[in-house]
Amino acid sequence: MQLAGKRIIVTGGAQGIGEAVVRAYASEGATVTSLDINEETGLKVAEEAAKAGPGSVTFSRADVGDREEVNSVFAQASARMGGLDVLVNVAGIQRHAPAHDVPQDLLETIFHINFFGTVHTNAAAFSLMKETGSGAIINFGSESGLTAERNNAVYGATKAAVHTWTRSVARDWGPAGIRVNAVLPYVVTPMYEKFREALSPEALAAHDKETAEQIPLGGRFGDPAKDLAPVLVFLAGDASHFITGQLIPVDGGLISVR
Repeated sequence: MQLAGKRIIVTGGAQGIGEAVVRAYASEGATVTSLDINEETGLKVAEEAAKAGPGSVTFSRADVGDREEVNSVFAQASARMGGLDVLVNVAGIQRHAPAHDVPQDLLETIFHINFFGTVHTNAAAFSLMKETGSGAIINFGSESGLTAERNNAVYGATKAAVHTWTRSVARDWGPAGIRVNAVLPYVVTPMYEKFREALSPEALAAHDKETAEQIPLGGRFGDPAKDLAPVLVFLAGDASHFITGQLIPVDGGLISVR
């Protein structure tokens, strides 16, 4: 078991990537606290992952955009687990809108969750980890934060902010023994499935053709459990102890990051 004894918080643990991570970490022996705003699904996933074991999983409701709530829930989780070794901040949303006409509420909501949520959770984790002089934080960036995409400027901007934040705090917090990296996944998620459902048959066919041409490994989006979770196990474990400040694409070769 690669993560036996590790005490981990996973945000966005109720579905998609977060769910896959919670299950993978439990299977590797970690003690996991899963956070999400979706209590019903979050509890179900936590119970199933805990039952499968051999690690343990508990669930708490948390809005990552609420700083006070994040600080409180993180403190409670750390006290319950006996400390905090790893944070995996998966929670995020995606909304499309033309750049010239972005509704104010959409602008505030997406930054509130994607970027402010990253800041709040990272800061809370740092405050707990610095006491022990070690820890790993894994944020979630996106190829959208590196490349230009139509009707996706706001989402891309939030992820570009996550990239810069990750690299910056990795330098700031490295002397305290805390590693900070970001993964840039290209995998099937509930958000991606909704995106596909919204496309016309013609647009969907064009999208699938483009995907097949752009992704060297298999010409498809990855699977969260098979293609992404093993990378997140590695980044949470001791084998990655000398890696920090990196943007790590897990995308079948879609993009290259310098």
